[in-house]
Amino acid sequence: MKSLVLQMATRLAFKILNSRQLVEKLAPFRLPTRLRCRSSGQASAFLLLLLLLAGACEKAILGGDPDTSPAVIFDALWEDVNNRYSYFEEKGIDWDSIRAAYRPRAIDQMSDTELFGLLADMLYTLEDGHVNLTSTFGRSRNWDWFLDYPPNFDANIVERNYLGRDFRQVGPFRAQLIDSILYVYYGSFAHTFEEAHLDALLALAEEAQGLLIDIRHNGGGSLENANRLASCLAGEPLVYARSRIKTGPGRDDFSEWENLQVTPRQGRRYAGKVAVLTNRQTYSAANAFAQMARVLPNAVLIGDRTGGGGGTPVYGELPNGWTYRFSATQSVSPAGEHLEFGVPPDIEAALAPEDEQAGVDTIIERALEWVKG
Repeated sequence: MKSLVLQMATRLAFKILNSRQLVEKLAPFRLPTRLRCRSSGQASAFLLLLLLLAGACEKAILGGDPDTSPAVIFDALWEDVNNRYSYFEEKGIDWDSIRAAYRPRAIDQMSDTELFGLLADMLYTLEDGHVNLTSTFGRSRNWDWFLDYPPNFDANIVERNYLGRDFRQVGPFRAQLIDSILYVYYGSFAHTFEEAHLDALLALAEEAQGLLIDIRHNGGGSLENANRLASCLAGEPLVYARSRIKTGPGRDDFSEWENLQVTPRQGRRYAGKVAVLTNRQTYSAANAFAQMARVLPNAVLIGDRTGGGGGTPVYGELPNGWTYRFSATQSVSPAGEHLEFGVPPDIEAALAPEDEQAGVDTIIERALEWVKG
């Protein structure tokens, strides 16, 4: 069995070589410039040094394999969440009481499956879609942020009756002209796009009388992609939210609030009317995009409140190799509303059962009416 240090070094090696993933995962904890590797050669040199140190120091530091008893694993997870989770106060969660309720059940006789279930149940109490525990045999999750609400989206209706056979595929965007208005469906902010895709999409929008951007059932992905898309709709820099990072174990241990801005794109942009369609499965980076659109003077949100997900997740690993993540930042609107709990629409609309039976998307139709009016 490899030592913990060597395992950690190997995992870190792959993360360093995948620089984009590393930047995204460590975004809340930026390193000083002088500590960043400036080239692949420096990254490789750093990796080699790290592996050499791991091999030389593992015996002196660890003196053997790590303790992977259920109690130790429980304590490691509970403590890290205690120190870095960002929404205890806002959700009214007494994490000490959670420990008192779950800790006695972490006993040596339990199986890995039982321990995983115990930890998953504990994390479930955080009521957070950004919280997961991952092992080789499972991944915990809490999807109550959308499962308890109407879907307000029918992909079959959209594909058959609005996009049709002749829609334009522009990178990850599906675009179709509907009554002289450009309808665009974007299913995930994890699907990246090129500047050429944006130029092509904006060229189509310029020929239309308005623009619909549908981000229903968009579970998020890259905040950078959200910013890039919003920048196409902005005429001036606008503060859309403020963010802060959990910095210590105290419930009030946070960094200072920092403004988050939408910055206009250099080059082609769109200044016409924009309707952004949302539902409860609009989450994380899509939730952030909805908030960006909310502050744009030429845009409105139509549909249902988004699912939230206003915290940036951080990652960790337990002594037995299981990994986890949870929210370590907070974000609020300029008015101070926590984006963790979703972004409200400007115009509420729901998918009416009679429309759905007739193959009509009530929310798209309401958006078309708004653009025409």
